[in-house]
Amino acid sequence: MKIFTYIIQACLAIVLFGASACKKDAQPQVQDASEKLFINGKIYTVNNAALWAEAILVKDGVITYVGTTAQAKAQASANAQVIDLQGQMMMPGIHDVHMHPLEASTNNFKFNLSNAETNPENYAATVKQAIKDHPGTGWLLGAGHSLTTILAATRAPRLILDELSSTRPIGIMEQTSHSFWCNSKALEVLGISQLTPDPQGGIIVREANGAPNGLLIDNAGELLAEAALKATNAKEATDYQGLVEFALPEMAKYGITSACEARTFWKRNYHKVWQRIEAEGKLTARVTLALWAYPAEDDASQIQTLKSLYTNDDTKLLRINQIKLYMDGIIHNTTAALHTNYQQDVLGNGIGNGLNYFTQTRLASYIAQLESTGFDFFIHSIGNRGTTEALNAIEKSGTAQGRHRLTHLEMVQTSDLARFNALNVTADCQVAGSFTHPDHWSENAALVGTALANDLVPLKNLVNAKARLTLSSDWDVSTLNPFVGMQNAVTRSPQEISLAEAVKAYTINAAYTMRQENKVGTIEIGKEADLIVLDRDIFSISPSTIGQTQVVQTYLRGKLVYQK
Repeated sequence: MKIFTYIIQACLAIVLFGASACKKDAQPQVQDASEKLFINGKIYTVNNAALWAEAILVKDGVITYVGTTAQAKAQASANAQVIDLQGQMMMPGIHDVHMHPLEASTNNFKFNLSNAETNPENYAATVKQAIKDHPGTGWLLGAGHSLTTILAATRAPRLILDELSSTRPIGIMEQTSHSFWCNSKALEVLGISQLTPDPQGGIIVREANGAPNGLLIDNAGELLAEAALKATNAKEATDYQGLVEFALPEMAKYGITSACEARTFWKRNYHKVWQRIEAEGKLTARVTLALWAYPAEDDASQIQTLKSLYTNDDTKLLRINQIKLYMDGIIHNTTAALHTNYQQDVLGNGIGNGLNYFTQTRLASYIAQLESTGFDFFIHSIGNRGTTEALNAIEKSGTAQGRHRLTHLEMVQTSDLARFNALNVTADCQVAGSFTHPDHWSENAALVGTALANDLVPLKNLVNAKARLTLSSDWDVSTLNPFVGMQNAVTRSPQEISLAEAVKAYTINAAYTMRQENKVGTIEIGKEADLIVLDRDIFSISPSTIGQTQVVQTYLRGKLVYQK
């Protein structure tokens, strides 16, 4: 979650202007039989009892044999569809337990700004064109800029947009989604004035006289998004189309057979969009929704609503059994929660040690009230203080029933490493973005100091401390491609891990966090056949080329859902 080398520009360009063009090779072209015999392969099972096999037999979506080609043939019926892998590698389907597929594929954001631009005044032409292309009086949303660029403005940022429209609310989401740039009309619609206090978990950036300058940081920006993206039939139709026509095919293309939507805004009816797709039989992956816990909501009513939305039928592809909330913000906003102060005042509100969307005490209360319903907590934590406080809350209110996880973990105190294992808390990290690579660590030093900057996302330390590790994309912040994540995980010395650990992080470890390790995550007799075939053996090539791996076929419950 950082500013420097995001690839979101390309992702947004695809989503906003050409999503449907990206899915043409994602439709399977071969017949699906109820019995499939895969032979002559290099099959990596992720089952420590027998890591490699050359054949498997699948009947009615369930694996019935794993072993040699000869024995598999002997057990297959005459009607089995024979798939000769011809030496290609097969492995369990990928789990991506932190992604934003609906947000990555919707067309509700109408224009895109380049994050390479350094002068905010130069954005005027793009915004002016968007106003012309999308006429109306309602919200106009865009995305893509860098916060650093807007902070460099020589006048209040809202004034740049005011010159383009003083009558229509405009909101532009920064590339990380952790802030919005808006005009005066947007502030008026939101009821934000000089007298408005900062919301919980957010900052209203102000001019010297206290007036809002048009930058809304973290949860202050979420308040804008909530108003602008209020559920309507048209918006839900756009979200549905984006998921069905772009996001789900893209997931299958990259071998992702299980995923967690990491921020299901129930006020925007995101869950209803997913439920429609499931009801129509269009899901091509197992999906768990993590309901968003709104920082500004009344706790009693919010908890009651969250409980009413819980579903956990493990025979279905869609379940709603996780809660997503933020402990803190992000580093370049100076809102990630630290044990020490930041070294710069970036936002003009004084030097501090970050903020909390949810306090430790409030999080502990939510866990106490929702874990017994069956919810697992999925907690954004980037700063070391945020991590300590989240672990403290779980230690206070969690039980053996919970399978909670902390995600991002860019900075972790040494004293907290062993607590992940002790509390059965999963460490979920993202290293697919190049900004997490050691080559970029120094870019944070001016904000947090060299000591903290030089150990970003400590994968090796977590594994050595026996933490259960998962790796995920945070798509569309970073690439959806899990093999880029694997490559980066094994090449990021001094915080690298083995390829075997990286594969486990994308398969069986992640299956545990989704409460489906008894169904999928390894290739074993009795498990369902979520499988992918690759164009190369990732264990026999140079680690620096793992990211070039392509998925040839993707199977969900034994059914082909993608073929290259």
